[in-house]
Amino acid sequence: MTAITAANINASREARPRRLEPGALMIVPALLWLVLFGVVPMILLGCMSLWRSTIFGIEMEWNLDNYRTIFSDDVYMRVLAQTLRIALASTVLSLILSYPLAYFLASAKGRKKTALVLLVFLPFWTSYVIRSYVWLPMLGRQGLVNQVLLWLGVVDAPIDWFLFNEGTVYLGLVYVYMLFMTLPIYLSLDRLDPKLVEAANDLGARPAQTFVRVVLPLSMPGVLSGCTMVFLLACGVYVTPQLLGGPSAVMFGNIIASQFLTSNNWALGAALSVILVVLVLGCLYLAGLRWGLQRLFMGAGH
Repeated sequence: MTAITAANINASREARPRRLEPGALMIVPALLWLVLFGVVPMILLGCMSLWRSTIFGIEMEWNLDNYRTIFSDDVYMRVLAQTLRIALASTVLSLILSYPLAYFLASAKGRKKTALVLLVFLPFWTSYVIRSYVWLPMLGRQGLVNQVLLWLGVVDAPIDWFLFNEGTVYLGLVYVYMLFMTLPIYLSLDRLDPKLVEAANDLGARPAQTFVRVVLPLSMPGVLSGCTMVFLLACGVYVTPQLLGGPSAVMFGNIIASQFLTSNNWALGAALSVILVVLVLGCLYLAGLRWGLQRLFMGAGH
């Protein structure tokens, strides 16, 4: 009789609908936001890339003509390769400049650290466009750099090649994205246990050996996270090469923007966008296989 009663109780419990935990309900707004502003636009973009643009607008005629146009024209592939090269080089340059800065910030103490971190953040409280545009009056023919060189007698005439070339794009990208590299590295170094460094010193390790064998490996999560963020942002950049690059440093984002804003060929622009997204996601997938996606995006916190 007791066994039958227990079985009936268990069966009634299983028949009851399970109530959602409060924690599960809290993620519903985030999921809705992600679907509405992340997934749905990407689906629409993919559909548009398979349609046809005419002088009267978009025709919902399914075809692969846009992709045939892209892969049959070497210009698009060259610009895409140039975009990946510039993004990778900008990531490396950002890492080279950001790591010493992050190490210096993590080594500071007390109010000095707070003040230094505030100074690092201060330029990034202004608009991205303004921070890119500010290089024009600095590097132009009548800019600050040329005026100083003329005043010092280093040159007899203003130098033109300070602007509108690939080197200027590197300068602009490193400047505007340096915070995204410095911050995760700083967080990794700031959470480093000083006792580990002290133990290495007690064991007779020289400062260079301590850095290579202790500090650098433990800061790698921040390095990976920063490199991921800078590379992803640089792949889709538009403003910096538009303002500073000139014809020789056109990136894929500029070609995409020209299809939407100038040529009015939205279908081709959508196809170019899909190719860039797929390529970047492919790079991210390969990096995730090597290091793990959680480590790439949240490594600084572990």
